[in-house]
Amino acid sequence: MNPLLSIVVPVYKEEGNLAEFMAHVVPVLEGLTPDFEIIFAMDPSPDRTEELILTLRQKDARVKLIKFSRRFGQPMATLAGMQYATGQAVIVMDVDLQDPPELVPQLVAKWREGFDVVMAQRKNRKGETLTKKIISAVGYKFINRIAEVPIPPNTGDFRLMNRRVVDEISRLKETHGFLRGLVALVGFRQTVVQFERPARFAGRGHYNRFLGSLRIGMNGMVSFSNYLLTLCSQMGFVIAGLSFLLGVTYTVMKLLGFPFPIGNPTIVILILFMGGIQLISVGILGQYIARIYEEVKRRPKYIVDKAEGFDTGTPGAKES
Repeated sequence: MNPLLSIVVPVYKEEGNLAEFMAHVVPVLEGLTPDFEIIFAMDPSPDRTEELILTLRQKDARVKLIKFSRRFGQPMATLAGMQYATGQAVIVMDVDLQDPPELVPQLVAKWREGFDVVMAQRKNRKGETLTKKIISAVGYKFINRIAEVPIPPNTGDFRLMNRRVVDEISRLKETHGFLRGLVALVGFRQTVVQFERPARFAGRGHYNRFLGSLRIGMNGMVSFSNYLLTLCSQMGFVIAGLSFLLGVTYTVMKLLGFPFPIGNPTIVILILFMGGIQLISVGILGQYIARIYEEVKRRPKYIVDKAEGFDTGTPGAKES
């Protein structure tokens, strides 16, 4: 019989957080139902993360492990955990307690009210730099202005999804793994539960605070909107129009005998400006072409080296 709840936890070098995470999450889950599973989706870690998870599994068979053949990253680990999960509802959360397990009962309560997706929405972003907060705020606003589907601001991957949502996401073939966008894409009844996000319990995140946010934002813009391509065309028409008006202005001034500066500075500025616009446009076009290139190769999103605790998960390699 399938469990009621599946908890999917992507991990990499998290030996300092595992014990505290289990001390918090297990009592919360047992207060809801004894029928649950905790799936750790692990990129190969040089520390004792795998050893500690296997020790936890010896004490509690509800703890399960997916280990990948190499490091595929958190988005792919999350999708793998969702595909292996068998619960009627699946909750994705981090192990560092920034996604507080104490919020799980509220997510489950909303699910039992009839919502298919319940997202945890952060009221604040403790432990994050001002730069990352600004990038996140601006990024969410911009993405939601241009994206085909709305993505609620200040929502990470911490969310509950019912079985049919998980199944629909698993059917999607996209390789970028932008869970927030994929959940918005499949639709169904969705709601949010707000919470105060605590600081990380131990260690530091293995996530580039600046480039990581930009990468996620670019995924959201490129994978769920064609607006940037349209913007390039619009910029081209605007610049062409301004250039035509500038030419007409110069011609009129020349015919009327007005002196005006023409020389190397003007030419250099115009060339640099046009060159910059062209490079930006080519870069945006390259982002879309790169996504197409990744999709058509149809490489597996991840390769599982070992799966502990699954009926079909005898040690060995599995692709998806």
